[in-house]
Amino acid sequence: MSCTYATVLALLAVLLALSLSLEAESAAVPSSTSSTTDPQGPLRRVFMKEVDASNFFRRRTRRGAKSQDEINAEQRLVLAADERRREFHEEQRNEFENYAEEDNDEQDERTRASTEQWREFHYDGMHPPQEYNRPSV
Repeated sequence: MSCTYATVLALLAVLLALSLSLEAESAAVPSSTSSTTDPQGPLRRVFMKEVDASNFFRRRTRRGAKSQDEINAEQRLVLAADERRREFHEEQRNEFENYAEEDNDEQDERTRASTEQWREFHYDGMHPPQEYNRPSV
């Protein structure tokens, strides 16, 4: 019995606190209807007039023809997306080409160094060194 009494007392305390708080008064719907007919501020952008709302779906059905402005806007979006995609792939290709060029240059340098070492090791001093495949100075 005391648990029920404590629960009821707690609920009454919460109800009293909510009814006296300032947030509850600010969240209440005002009694004047003048602000609902002509919304101000950001509500003007969210809500539209009833005539415009009913014409919106009537005008744009699934098979309804698009206006030239809508077609042009969609085409501009598609072209902008294509341009971004083209630039991205061009940048990726340039990065790969730079990587491949650097990798080939490093490989050529390692090959040249190992070839020079092989020639120095195998040179017997009796014949002149071979001039093929050497960088000309």
